[in-house]
Amino acid sequence: MSGHGTPIPMSSHRSATLNGTAEVPGDKSISHRSLILGALSVGETVITGLLEGQDVLDTAKAMQAMGAEVVRDDDGTWRVHGVGVGGFAEPDQVIDCGNSGTGVRLIMGAMATSPIAATFTGDASLNKRPMARVTDPLALFGAQAVGRSGGRLPMTIVGAHDPLPVRYTVPVPSAQVKSAVLLAGLNAPGQTVVIEHEATRDHTERMLAGFGAEITTEDTDEGRVITLTGQPELTPQTIAVPRDPSSAAFPVCAALITEGSDVLVPNIGLNPTRAGLFTTLREMGADLSYENEREEGGEPVADLRARFSPDMKGIEVPPERAASMIDEYPVLSVVAAFAEGQTVMRGVKELRVKESDRIEAMATGLRANGVEVEDGPDWWIVHGRGQGNVPGGATCASHLDHRIAMSFLVMGLASQSPVSVDDGGPIATSFPVFEPLMAALGADIRRG
Repeated sequence: MSGHGTPIPMSSHRSATLNGTAEVPGDKSISHRSLILGALSVGETVITGLLEGQDVLDTAKAMQAMGAEVVRDDDGTWRVHGVGVGGFAEPDQVIDCGNSGTGVRLIMGAMATSPIAATFTGDASLNKRPMARVTDPLALFGAQAVGRSGGRLPMTIVGAHDPLPVRYTVPVPSAQVKSAVLLAGLNAPGQTVVIEHEATRDHTERMLAGFGAEITTEDTDEGRVITLTGQPELTPQTIAVPRDPSSAAFPVCAALITEGSDVLVPNIGLNPTRAGLFTTLREMGADLSYENEREEGGEPVADLRARFSPDMKGIEVPPERAASMIDEYPVLSVVAAFAEGQTVMRGVKELRVKESDRIEAMATGLRANGVEVEDGPDWWIVHGRGQGNVPGGATCASHLDHRIAMSFLVMGLASQSPVSVDDGGPIATSFPVFEPLMAALGADIRRG
């Protein structure tokens, strides 16, 4: 059963060619942070291009529940009237974050140093995911967390009345954990310091600086050291959300494996902490080019052009690249199935605690569709069959995971036989226009 209602079985069929322009939704990471930082500012933040997927809409509702005024104009512009740092009100109801690990962890951080309590829950998938990785560092500020065994939702956070600044080394590469600590540090006196051994996506640091926080980043022998001075007054901003590189991955990868394809994906954020997939695809021999490179709102942006690439080769993806493409490994493994030779992915244990165990989910589905896969605790290897040689023909479990569902639907576009997923409903959490967008390019994806 989907956490989003009745399951929606879907299947994808071999498609003649994909052509056209793919207008993918706004960046999910930046959309979440725009709403939260807008709510922590004094005055009105104006947001265009916000991703209106369920994950982000749940964050908008959470900000309303905590006292911010969040409205959507008829033209799709969003306006957030903030309450200021430390100004959150105690919500009257449980905060339901749906499927969004990013949303719940960032919101927990943002309220953990305010003297309020809030109870969080989510769908069946989110309620299985570990929260201790966030609640442990939040406890250092003085916050308390009470949840189910294993640090799982539903969970109540009691914010610190007299928060302390924190110096915290992130134990695993996680932008969510880093961001939760930084957001908590906003309402703590003095300086909160976060140290990460591997750089993760830095949208929070960039956006905090844009909203007027005093924040510095320094690469040292200890790692990347981020220092935030607490209790600023954040200044509201006008934000144009770039389009999501994680969503762009699906039409891009579909074009690379579908014969005769030529797809343009405009206005994609190419923050170097997010663009690892595109670097990897080019190393494999993909015909993928950046056009009209520019900067918007402090973020590098370009138009991506992806063309059918029948001669791609398997490679060993550098483990240190994992943090910059962690959400894209499922669809990369699909591309790897159509390449020649082995694609080796290491240092990816984070995939086992995403919306699903993504290594297990993809390995099982690939094998069912005739692709050989080896896997271990933090690695997997896809043995490519070469262009046109992937059998397909199986139904794959999506495990309430939007990226698993979309990855297998991309696979079916170039397989010998159709590929099905048991439930495509979760796709709406991040990519609500996936079906019409892919259909407009020429993809044969069907419900039922």
